[in-house]
Amino acid sequence: MPMLSHIDKNGDAKMVDISEKDNTERVAIASGFIELNEETIHLVKIGNLKKGDVLTVAKIAAIQAAKKTSSLIPLCHNINLNGIDIKFKIDKNENKIYCQSTISCSGSTGVEMEALTAVSVALLTIYDMCKASDKYMRISGIKLIEKHGGKSGAWIAKN
Repeated sequence: MPMLSHIDKNGDAKMVDISEKDNTERVAIASGFIELNEETIHLVKIGNLKKGDVLTVAKIAAIQAAKKTSSLIPLCHNINLNGIDIKFKIDKNENKIYCQSTISCSGSTGVEMEALTAVSVALLTIYDMCKASDKYMRISGIKLIEKHGGKSGAWIAKN
């Protein structure tokens, strides 16, 4: 049975020692979405919610979250990030807002957690900013889409 990297031989939690790993260019892309009612989607699109420009605030929150991931996830390493790109797509047909994060660094560990954290916080921020208009929002589908760099090389999700 494979060992979990964050568990030692006694079953205790540990932070993985990455001192022997090579520094490489690393990129991770994550995505997710939030479902809103039609009226709230419209309000987001025209920028007419009381709390302000929802997608700009969500983008800033996502960037802050990516930079703070090691403070939020106990066994994550503190990483110097090279780039953070957050994109949103409003789908009026499905009443969804999609978020995608692309995070990059030059380092000895990957940026998957930073990409996932950025998407999660962006969607939570949209929820927070829209909750007065829509109590039935649902966040879903948060996942890693692809990652590049490191010993394991490229990985791309099948769906």
